[in-house]
Amino acid sequence: MDTAIRTAILDILSRQTDMTIATVRSDGYPQATTVSFVNDDLLLYFGCGPLSQKAKNIARNDKVSVTVTPPYTDWNSIRGLSLGGRACLITDAGEITRLSGLFFNRFPFVVQYAPQDRSELALIMIRPEVISILDYRKGFGHADQIDLRRDATSS
Repeated sequence: MDTAIRTAILDILSRQTDMTIATVRSDGYPQATTVSFVNDDLLLYFGCGPLSQKAKNIARNDKVSVTVTPPYTDWNSIRGLSLGGRACLITDAGEITRLSGLFFNRFPFVVQYAPQDRSELALIMIRPEVISILDYRKGFGHADQIDLRRDATSS
């Protein structure tokens, strides 16, 4: 992936705290939900209830879509990400502890919502496979497409 594109993606991720995630319901319809997230490089993480619709959808079908869009004042300044990837539940205790630190650093207030029993929280990781980075400053509707699956096979 081009360094400038990677930097632009990470800039958007580092400046935003919410994303919209779309999962696939059991009836085949998409379900879009806004969640707070943290990222570690290109990997995205969010928490939800283990019995939530999102968690059930991901357990059944790991394909997800995500959008992250910073605020903009007019259409000529729209920037954002749209990505497709695979989601999975994080179960490793050490990784859960590490991710909890990322969440507490980004959202200090979240400590009041953290359950004492870790089984009451599902931490989900999203590994992007395809990313579209929108940048209308380069022209109306301009988007750069990145296929991380192709990049992974060529490395």
